[in-house]
Formats: sequence, structure tokens, C-alpha cells
Amino acid sequence: MKAFLLNITLALLLFSCSTKDERVTEIASPNEKVVVDFNINKQGRPFYLVKFNNQTVVDTSYLGFEFKDVPAFHKNFIIKNTSTSTFNETWQMPWGEQLDVVNNYNELRIELQEKTTPERFLNIVFKVYDDGIGFRYEFPEQARLRGEVFITEEHTEFNLTEDYKTFWIPGDWDIYEHLYNTTNLSEIDALQYANHKNLAQTYIPENAVNTPVTMVGKDGIHLSFHEAALVDYSGMTLKVDTENLNLKSNLVGSKNTDYKVKRSMPFNTPWRTIQITDNAPDLIESKLIVNLNEPNKLGNVSWFKPMKYTGVWWEMHLGKSSWDYGMTQDMSTWTDGGKSHGRHGATTENVKNFIDFSAKNNIGGVLVEGWNTGWEHWIGFEDREGVFDFVTPYPDYDIDEVVRYGKEKGVSIIMHHETSAATETYTKQQDTAYALMQKYGMHAVKSGYVGKILPKGEYHHGQYMVNHYNNAAIKAAKYEVAVNAHEPIKATGLRRTYPNIISREGLRGQEFNAWSSDGGNPPEHLPIVAFTRMLSGPIDFTPGIFNIKFDEYKKDNQVNTTIAQQLALYVVIYSPVQMAADLVEHYEANPKPLQFIRDVGVDWDKSVVLNGEVGDYVTIARKERETGNWFVGGITDENARSLKLDFSFLDEDQSYEAIIYKDGENAHWNNNPLDIEIEKTEFDKTSQLTLKLAEGGGFAISLKKK
Repeated sequence: MKAFLLNITLALLLFSCSTKDERVTEIASPNEKVVVDFNINKQGRPFYLVKFNNQTVVDTSYLGFEFKDVPAFHKNFIIKNTSTSTFNETWQMPWGEQLDVVNNYNELRIELQEKTTPERFLNIVFKVYDDGIGFRYEFPEQARLRGEVFITEEHTEFNLTEDYKTFWIPGDWDIYEHLYNTTNLSEIDALQYANHKNLAQTYIPENAVNTPVTMVGKDGIHLSFHEAALVDYSGMTLKVDTENLNLKSNLVGSKNTDYKVKRSMPFNTPWRTIQITDNAPDLIESKLIVNLNEPNKLGNVSWFKPMKYTGVWWEMHLGKSSWDYGMTQDMSTWTDGGKSHGRHGATTENVKNFIDFSAKNNIGGVLVEGWNTGWEHWIGFEDREGVFDFVTPYPDYDIDEVVRYGKEKGVSIIMHHETSAATETYTKQQDTAYALMQKYGMHAVKSGYVGKILPKGEYHHGQYMVNHYNNAAIKAAKYEVAVNAHEPIKATGLRRTYPNIISREGLRGQEFNAWSSDGGNPPEHLPIVAFTRMLSGPIDFTPGIFNIKFDEYKKDNQVNTTIAQQLALYVVIYSPVQMAADLVEHYEANPKPLQFIRDVGVDWDKSVVLNGEVGDYVTIARKERETGNWFVGGITDENARSLKLDFSFLDEDQSYEAIIYKDGENAHWNNNPLDIEIEKTEFDKTSQLTLKLAEGGGFAISLKKK
């Protein structure tokens, strides 16, 4: 096995400048294409600007803080010292889109001090990569600022130089489950969006956007703004000044406090990040976000195995069965309760059926939702604190027998913990719940946080919940449990530091296609997601719906893609856990396309983005770690298009048996979504192929070594 760190080169401290005449306030990336300038103005206000290919992309942008009960931190600074260094290493992902990750940057550290009383200190650190920058604030230990610090607002600016085409969702403090908007930066109106959508269950206090927010310039520059290493801090939205083309940090707050962040000195903020490329594919290939996180703190996590899984899930969204033991669960009337009908999904018999199917089809796990008591009173009820019990199954679910049967068949059971956002209930039961999983040898849990946060007044994306999500995952690791969080805080690369943070939702997922009154996710949704939400980390999107129309369950809803695109998503939308989300009977009725799900990998040695444009289309090739086989997936929006593929990424002197799953001649996401053609051929690295993608369509290719 390769060493954990490969080709490590530490040329730290290229030079350190400590005198006024020698201070360095500019730093370039290793390839010198990205340049950061830092300085202070006449009022002592710190600012920076960013250049890419000799063009200013972020102009003079000021930095600072406001505090409760102490003076603000935004002017009257002097530069006490600057230092620069360089760093270059190659580290390995225990699981991921690739095995080896190059972490190469140049660093500029600026030490500031107020020139007026109370003469406090603040450091700002920039790391400049070939694919963008990260910077953070460091509050060093000091006599002039002690104890707890209460931040009422962080003022980090991104002053843009162009009215970029922008792909955005509103700066909602509670959910990320919105459709993306495509407008110019000057046209962003998150508040009007909320009013138009009548989003009564969300909270959008400012004309702000959530991150990652991605922008495309007229000359091909691509920018994406986000944050990395979000720990013990509030999530950051970006307030939009449409007249001045300016973004400014707007931290998520709480109704329970008159501050947004409480920290004990000394501390560092999360990294504020800008990914910068001259094309769309390089945004996806960027590893800036994970590189800005600390190395693995858990050590060996081989107890977690990337896997495909099936489960008791989609059938509830369709209305075939319910989460609870004896009540209806119509997604459009969650608060109604309903009448008893006896259609509970998580029965021993039903789960065994999924286990049998998974065992036959190279699928390693089965998710079971609705197995535990509490679902009759879980959402829409003010007194739901203490409702869920995370160790007690319903009478028709024999957990001992299910686990035994799964082990016999070589299939793992994935635990489900829906908290209904009653966080204190979950925190109190975590040790018991994780210990139960450890007893049964369950190594993965899907957690959920549907509803308004309890205690009242907190939001999903504030500091209270950031700490809750992170602490839950850290505790889970002690029991060898990996976490796939739904209704989560945004991904910020912590999977590097805590590799048991395996995936999360954090977007408008597949389930909206089953019941949303607006018709579900439009065909452009995922070609946008690949260049926005996916830049932050793995997505549990639950692909693989074969029964596209499902008229027998919902006549007014459907999945708005072709079946070929559903296959492509296993490659395009990355996650180390990938669900074959449809019902067993729908797969058994379509054995030929099912073969791709049987074959496709989930853990990759290498990933290559072959082509793409934000919001239009994307094609990704990934090489499986264990076998060296390659898989390719391509998707398009509502527009049909032809894509030419070059297979030069394949291994030298190696031929492959290729199976191509593509849209049929008459395929269309709405009119004819099941039209698919499957053909076999042989490829090597000299091969080329042109494929036609239907409206809302796609293709998938498996390439097995001969």
C-alpha cells in the first residue's frame, strides 16, 4: 500500500518579512495565475483583491467584525508583520473521487494590530492555490481580548468586477432544498423569490444567497464562493448588493441570542473560499475545499465500506407505504395525521425482500426508514421533543432477524435516525443509539432533521446546529459509525478531517419528483447541481428511478429525466453511498439497464471531467479503485445535444469491453423517458465516440478491462 503522504515537499518559510521596508503584501499561486494583494487604507481598514490571469476578479474588498459589548474590528489597524511560506504534499483519501490529492499552495500571513486603544491583534491568513484561494481570520491569544468573544456580524466582502451570470439559491437559514435560479448577479432577488414561492416554512431575512454560489463571466472565467472547515461557527450566507456587484458575509443567527457566534479566545474562523478557473470542468476537479481542512483525525476507517444500497424509502414518497405503524403519510398533508390503514413499510418481510434483491445484484446495503417508534407524532407537532425512540422497533420489524438474514446474504443494514429536528432528544439518546448499531455491526446511519429546530429559535444553519451536526458525527466515529446527514449543514470539506462524514443531502433531492406540486426538479436542475452544490462535497441524491412516470401511484408527478440519465447519475453525482432508489419490482422488470447499477463502482482511484457547461451538460469519467474499470456518465438539461468523447484517459496498452446505455432515437424526458438503447463494443485510449443526448437525457458507459 502506498504511504499516506506521497512526494511530500515542505519548503516552508520561503521568506519571512518582519521590517516595515520588507513587508510583503502580495502572494501568487504556484503557477502564478492567481494573485492576492493585501493592504490597509488611510483609515487602517484591511482589504484584499484577487487577480486571475492578470485580470482583477475581486476588487478592493474590506474585512472586519462587529462584536457585542466591545469595539468593532474593522479600522485603525497597522500591519505589524507579514510572512510567506509554501507547502506541497500529496495525501490520500481513504475513500473518495480519487486516491491521491495534491495540496500545493503559497501562504501569506498578515499580523495586524490596532493603532488606537485597546490595541488588539488580528491575523489574516491567505492560502493561494492554482484553482483559487482560501483565507481566514485568526484571533491570537492576547491580554487585550480575553475570555469569550460574541460576534454580531462578520464583514467579509467580495467586490466583483463584472455582472456575472450567477447560479444561486436564496440565503435560507433553514433549508437548501430550493431550485437554482440563473440570473445576472445584478438581478438576484432572494426575497421576491421567497414571496413568489410562498415559502412559509423557510427563513430568508436578507437579499442573500447560500453557498456554493457559482458564477460565469463573459470571457470564460468561472468563480464559486463557499467556505471550508466550518467548525464551532455560524454558517455564512452572502448578502447581495445588486447595484455595486458586491457580496458580503451574512452569518446565520438565532432568535435566542443577540449575537451570531460565541467563541473562546484564541480561535480561528472557517476559511472563506473562492474557486477560480477558466472553464467549467476544472471547478469540479478542484480539491480546494477539502485541502483547506485538517488531515484525518480518526486514523484507520476501513470499517466503513463505500457501497450501493437499496431500501424502504421511495415507496413512502410514492404513497405505497408509510413510515409509521398505523397512520397515513401523504407528503402534501404531513400535519394532518390521517387514518389507520396498516401499510407500514419497514416490516421484516419487506426488508428481507430488499436484502434478497441486493444480494443478487452486487448491492451491499439496505436502508430501513420507519423502523422505530415515534412516527405517528413526528412532524407538525409542537410537543415532538422526546417522541422518537432510536432503539425500539415497531412490532412488525424484527431487528435481530433482519440483521441475521442480512449477514447471511452478505448485505449490511443501514440505520435511520429521523430526529424531527428535536435535537436535545437525539443528543441524549446518541450513545445508546450508536451502541445498538455497534452491537449489530451497522456502520452507517442516515440521519434526518425535518422541521423547525427544537429548541425553538434556532435555525438549521446557525452555530448551535453546526456544533450539533459535527458533534454527532464525531461521537458516531467512536462507535465506528459513518454519517449520511439529511436536512444538514452545508458540506465544507470536513470529510477529510473526519472521514466518517460520508455524504449528505443539502439540496433539492429526488423525492421532490414524487410529490412536489411544482412538478418536481426540472431537467436543468442536476446540470446546475454538478457545478454548485457538488463542489462542496458528496451528495446523497438517491438516483436510479426506472419507473419514471409512476402513474399507478401519482398521476400528476414524475421524474423529469430519461432512464438513461438516471443511470448516468451514478457517475456524475458523487457519493460513496449510492442508492438504487426504486422499488424492487421496477428493477426486476428492467434487467438490461439494471446491469449498469450492478456493475458501477462507488469508490474511485481517479476522476476526470471530460466536458461541461454550468447548467447545460456535464460528462465525468471515474476509475474504480479495486478493479481499475472505468465508468462514464453524461447528462444534459432540457436541450438535446451531441457530445464527442475522447477516451485518452484510459490506461495505456489496455482494451476494454464497453457497454453503452444511451437515449433511444425517440427518447424525451417527458414524452418517451423509457426509450433506451444498449450496445456492446470495444474501446482503448485511442477510441472516440459521438453520442446524442435527448432532451433531459444522458448516457452511461461501463468499461471493463479485457
